[in-house]
Amino acid sequence: MRRYGKNPDEDDIRVRPNRKGNRPRTHTRPKHEDAVEGMVLTVDRGRLTCLVDGRTVVAMKARELGRKAAVVGDVVSIVGDLSGEKDTLARIVRIGERRTVLRRTADDDDPYERVVVANADQLAIVTALADPEPRPRMIDRCLVAAYDGGLTPLLVLTKSDLAPPDKLLEAYTPLGVPYIVTSREELESGGAADRVREQLNDRVTAFVGHSGVGKTTLVNALVPKDRRRTTGIVNAVTGRGRHTTTSALALPLPGDRGWVVDTPGVRSFGLHHVDPSRVINAFPDLVPGTEDCPRGCTHDQNQPECALDAWVAEGHADPARLDSLRRLLATRERREGD
Repeated sequence: MRRYGKNPDEDDIRVRPNRKGNRPRTHTRPKHEDAVEGMVLTVDRGRLTCLVDGRTVVAMKARELGRKAAVVGDVVSIVGDLSGEKDTLARIVRIGERRTVLRRTADDDDPYERVVVANADQLAIVTALADPEPRPRMIDRCLVAAYDGGLTPLLVLTKSDLAPPDKLLEAYTPLGVPYIVTSREELESGGAADRVREQLNDRVTAFVGHSGVGKTTLVNALVPKDRRRTTGIVNAVTGRGRHTTTSALALPLPGDRGWVVDTPGVRSFGLHHVDPSRVINAFPDLVPGTEDCPRGCTHDQNQPECALDAWVAEGHADPARLDSLRRLLATRERREGD
C-alpha cells in the first residue's frame, strides 16, 4: 500500500469529491465579534426570549455550545436577526459568566442539578401562613440554596389574615433573615406590593414557593402590566396548591427599578448539589470559631470535636445562631417534609 505525506506531489493521487456539497468540518469556530449582548427572560421548549436593546428577541442555542444551557437571568451574546419581528429567530453563541446561581435537585438522591435562575441578587421565599400550612423544612432548604448560590434571602409571608406570623418568625429571627408579612386585603389595596417593592428595588429577585401560597398573585401586584394566570386553588385533602406558573419568567419592575423572576411552584427542593461545608459561610459570626475544628469537620451536633461549641460557650456568638446553623445542616441530610 502506498502511503503519502501531508504534502504529496504525486500526480496519481485521487481526491474524492464531497458528495454533500458542503464545506469540510473544521475545529476552528467563528469568533462572532459582531454578537450583541442580551438577557434571557424566559425559556420555552428550546426557544429563548431575550431582551436586546430594549426589545424582545426570540433565539435558539447555537450548536457549538453543546449541552451548555442558558437559563433565565443569563447574560448571553446573540447573532442573527435581532429585529424582534414575528417569525424571526436569532442564535445564542455565548453564555456569560454567572455571578450567582440558584440550583436545586428533584430530591436529595437525585444527582441531576437544575439551574433555576442565574445572576439573581435576592431570593424571595414566599410562604403562606395558612391554606396551605407553612412548611419550615422547605423554607430551610431554600435558605441553604440561597446561601450556597450567593443570593440574599428574603422571607415573604402571605395570608396573615388567616393565621398570625409570630410562631414561624421565632424560628428565623436568629438567622437574621429579613421578612415581610402580607395579607389578602393588603394585596388588593396595593399596600403590600409597595412594601415588598421597597425590598426589590435595584435588584434581581427570584421568587420561589409552594403552589397555592400566592406567589404569582404577589408578582402580579408588583408588576401589574404583565399579569400572569392564577387560580388560588388548594386541594382540601392534601393541603397543596396546583401549579399556575409553568416556566420561569423575568419581569421588569415599574420604572425599571429592578427585576422580578417568577418561578414555577415547587413541592420539593433537593439539595444533593450542596456541599455542607459551604453552609457555614452564611454565618460569618461563626466562621472564626471553625479555625480549631478538625479537618473535615461537618459542624453538626454529632461531631464531638467541633470547636464551635466551645467558641459559643465562651461568648463569641449567640447560641441561637449555632442552633440555626445545625438545623440547616440537618436539613441537607433529610428529605423535605420529614
